[in-house]
Amino acid sequence: MYEIVKSVGGLSASLPSDRDIRLTREFNAPRQMVWDAHTKPELVRTWLTGPPGWTMPVCEVDLRVGGKYRYEWHNETGMAMALSGTYREIDEPSLLADTQMFDDNWTQGPADTVLTLEEQAGKTSLVLVNLCIERGARLRPVDPDDGGHGSGLREDGRAD
Repeated sequence: MYEIVKSVGGLSASLPSDRDIRLTREFNAPRQMVWDAHTKPELVRTWLTGPPGWTMPVCEVDLRVGGKYRYEWHNETGMAMALSGTYREIDEPSLLADTQMFDDNWTQGPADTVLTLEEQAGKTSLVLVNLCIERGARLRPVDPDDGGHGSGLREDGRAD
């Protein structure tokens, strides 16, 4: 197990291996509310926004096993980034598993993602594990002293 890469804004990221990343965070909210924030397009758009200046004009979710999802982000200069996936397992409101791939393929192939939510005393613990599937695929190296830039985390806990 690698050491924690970065902990900001309540979000911790670790690298259990050179092929996967593990994110953990606790929310002062019931599990169903956190589940909805990850599965309802109108809520996903409120927090999965990307860097400043980016919008999410496409957020499509077909929440069923075998269903697809698609997220697209654009900025004011015309740059775009997109991610598509297929749901493999759903156990509302505690487990969401999918296989995903970015259009630009910066993960060197598809990745399996598993999101688990556990509630205790009105607080919800989130664990998200993303595993690069392809043999030889590797996550880019992260320098924990770079202020979070290599990890993709900003000081407010949101993604770069």
